[in-house]
Amino acid sequence: MNKFSSAFLSACALLWVSCQPGQPKEESVKNQPAEINYYTPDSVQIFGDLYLKDKSAETIVLFHQARANARGEYGPIIPELTAMGYNVLAIDQRSGGQLFGSYNRTVAQIPLNRFSYCDAYPEMEEALNYLNTHGFKEGKIVWGSSYSAALVIKLAAQHSDEVAGVLAFSPASGEPMEGCRPEEYFSTLKVPLLVLRPDSEMQYEFVKTQFDSVAHTGHQTYVAIGGKHGSSMLVSSRTNTNTEKTWEVVKVFLNSL
Repeated sequence: MNKFSSAFLSACALLWVSCQPGQPKEESVKNQPAEINYYTPDSVQIFGDLYLKDKSAETIVLFHQARANARGEYGPIIPELTAMGYNVLAIDQRSGGQLFGSYNRTVAQIPLNRFSYCDAYPEMEEALNYLNTHGFKEGKIVWGSSYSAALVIKLAAQHSDEVAGVLAFSPASGEPMEGCRPEEYFSTLKVPLLVLRPDSEMQYEFVKTQFDSVAHTGHQTYVAIGGKHGSSMLVSSRTNTNTEKTWEVVKVFLNSL
């Protein structure tokens, strides 16, 4: 075997070892994420990106909106969170696609995707389990957008011993969320919740009713002037407005946990 072949095989062997399923790198190089994956109880392989600062630090778990993916929706948001000292785990859910660019790695592995929004709940539970089994500090902060904003409320209500706080951006409701509507969990949720909406959504009666219910049960709400649906209300290139006030509200909430 010549020197080139030997070096090539050695490099491939190192690459294979570093990319074994489910094994995160212990350090993020220059703030680059480690790709991780795990399986849900119903045998769906879930992919995500782990931005690791320190396992003893708090971790924010990000879930995207419908037709989206972790890298596309949260690309402009993650640097702000890591700069604050958080670990970040951003998940590609089974209900997603190419919205905001990039692609959904989980969906790409599903031959025929007939899953509903509520069906994406198991990967959320397993995201918490993944962090727990890999030695991360307890008290995760869960963050959802649109349909996943509804699901993170359920997640926190059912795993209050593992979740320190919830951020829900434009939580979905109504018929598409039948069986996992967020409203049924407001009164039993024991951890802090912040629900955020752009002002354009406040014209809808169900949104007003949802906001009233959130406030009535002692949780926090915020209306972003000129915002966009979901987590995009934090991205100025999507809102075409200054997002500093919305970021300020988010940071105050995070610091209060």
